[in-house]
This record gives sequence, structure tokens and C-alpha cells, in this order.
Amino acid sequence: MGVVYHANYLIWFEIGRTKLIEALGLSYPEMEKHGVVSPVIDAELSFIKPVRYGEAVHIVTWLAEYDGIRSAYGYEVIGEDGEVAVKGLTRHVIVNKETFRPLSLRRKFPEWHEIYSREVEGE
Repeated sequence: MGVVYHANYLIWFEIGRTKLIEALGLSYPEMEKHGVVSPVIDAELSFIKPVRYGEAVHIVTWLAEYDGIRSAYGYEVIGEDGEVAVKGLTRHVIVNKETFRPLSLRRKFPEWHEIYSREVEGE
């Protein structure tokens, strides 16, 4: 069809989320070393206009919501024309990597909690 396959946007969201976490001075691989992962529990995408093959895009990512347990990240895929092509949101929790038992980010990673709280309050 000459346009980016819809599921690829979720991969771009993951890249944007990883870069945001790094920009905040945090490390997802370090979290995994402690036996914790952060699965997506919900994803929303709104396709506003197509991105064509070969078109350069920019992904804008921010922490949209945080309550000490759940985190939500917002995304915009900006096309070469500077316009928003796709908007999205993913919601996450952290869980024990082996049992998938939910954990509190606030308790397990207080540094993340402090930074995420500041990020959400700063909006």
C-alpha cells in the first residue's frame, strides 16, 4: 500500500519510550537486572494521516500519567511536513520477571518514582 504497516508504530513507541527513560537518567536494562520488567497493559493509537515508505519521522514521547503503580506514555509521530501523523498512549505496570506478579514502582524503585512524580507534576 506504500505506507508504514500499523503495528510498526508500536515499535517506534518503544524506541521513544526507551529514549525518554534514558533522557531522565534512568535505565530499563538496570531494572531488568533486578528481575523486573514493565509490560504494556493497554495501547491506544490514532491514525491521523499515513506515513509513506521512506518518509523520515520524529517521535515525540512524554510521561502522560503516573500514580506510583501505573505509568502511561504519550506519543506523537511527526512527519516530514511537521504535522502529527499518529498519536498514541501506552500504559504499563512493573512486574516480577519470573512470576509476573505486579509490583509498586514507588516501593521497588524510589528513584524512578521521584523522577516520574516530578515529570507528571511539571506538566
